[in-house]
Amino acid sequence: MKQTPKEILDTLLGCLGFAFEIEEVETEHGLTLQVYSNEGEALTGPSGQRIEDLQYLVNRVLQAQDPTSPKVQVDVEHYRDMRNDALLARVRKIADNVRETGLPFHLEPMNSYDRRLIHNAFKDDPQIATWSPNDDARLKRITLKIRSHDHP
Repeated sequence: MKQTPKEILDTLLGCLGFAFEIEEVETEHGLTLQVYSNEGEALTGPSGQRIEDLQYLVNRVLQAQDPTSPKVQVDVEHYRDMRNDALLARVRKIADNVRETGLPFHLEPMNSYDRRLIHNAFKDDPQIATWSPNDDARLKRITLKIRSHDHP
């Protein structure tokens, strides 16, 4: 019997012994399963790693049931939004420094989700361009640099 994303996450968290509630939220990126719990910090894990692990497991089960299944995002008490806001605020300060000095800046290695977030934040910036290598490494560095006006 095919399980919904919410049922899969409910089973995983129940087996792990957590007390929680799950809310399904439709976003521009698709379905997000927002978890609320008094044990939010334990569910989040160090640097959000448990959220990533839970999301990976939910999506693996979904793909096993139906390879055409859209991916879902798992979040705990809006951790991702808060983390994304903090990351973008930090990178915007770095971009201001790049604007002032004209010198490129290489960010720390990041996963594809964080890189996409940063690339999208600067895609329409008239002064700052973002670049990351086209290799198959899981973690890559983004370089912030002054946008060349020679090419559109």
